[in-house]
Amino acid sequence: MNSETAKAAPLPALSDCAGEVDTLALRWKRANGPIMSLLTRFGGKLEEQLSLFPPGFRTRAETVTAAALESAYAVAKQGGKLPGTGERGTMTAAIGAGLVGGAGGFASALAELPFTITVLLHAIRREALREGYDPDDPWIMAEALRTFGSGSPVAADDGINTAFFSARVALTGPAINQMIATVAPKLATMLGQKLAAQAVPVMGALSGAALNAAFLRYYREMAAIRFRLLRLSEEHGAEAVLHHFATATAQPRLTKA
Repeated sequence: MNSETAKAAPLPALSDCAGEVDTLALRWKRANGPIMSLLTRFGGKLEEQLSLFPPGFRTRAETVTAAALESAYAVAKQGGKLPGTGERGTMTAAIGAGLVGGAGGFASALAELPFTITVLLHAIRREALREGYDPDDPWIMAEALRTFGSGSPVAADDGINTAFFSARVALTGPAINQMIATVAPKLATMLGQKLAAQAVPVMGALSGAALNAAFLRYYREMAAIRFRLLRLSEEHGAEAVLHHFATATAQPRLTKA
């Protein structure tokens, strides 16, 4: 086989859905802006806030986050729903949890995490339903969990992740545990900013409420983009759709003159 035939075939050009993928890419860029501004404003960099926390904070936060993900997954798997199933009800629950969690400083903020994560997963599952997917399907549940692990379905350091939309297979208990173990540290780092803000005296409750609202909007938007890309990939081919999305979301590289 010569070098020409050994080359991979070019990706098929998108025609019918290129505009929609571009719109999703723009939504992704916009969603990655406000949340980071809020984290900087209310929580600051996590490294600068470590003095507020007791020893072993990161380990404790990751442990609580992993346990909360397992609990939220179990509730969702059993068809559990939160009070007030509409968008307003979900937002009210998120804001209320942030207020309560921030009122008592670090301890109450850490105790509030499981409920907040459950609220976020509930919102993510709703976006799957909007795209016509069964949120109780193990495959869709897996994609819901993956939403917590990355803002984009395309891994920046791993090329085009066509495995993002893998075959619909039933996930075993060990597979779910492994996925949660992978997602938990990333989510704990994100939520660590929230804990930092909630640990600030007096402002903790207001910061917690504001950040919970921001996190809900962020992950809801990430889920909407993720499941729409999933639908488009089924219709037009995952490799072509994700390649176009990766190109549209890529940061321009600076070159020397």
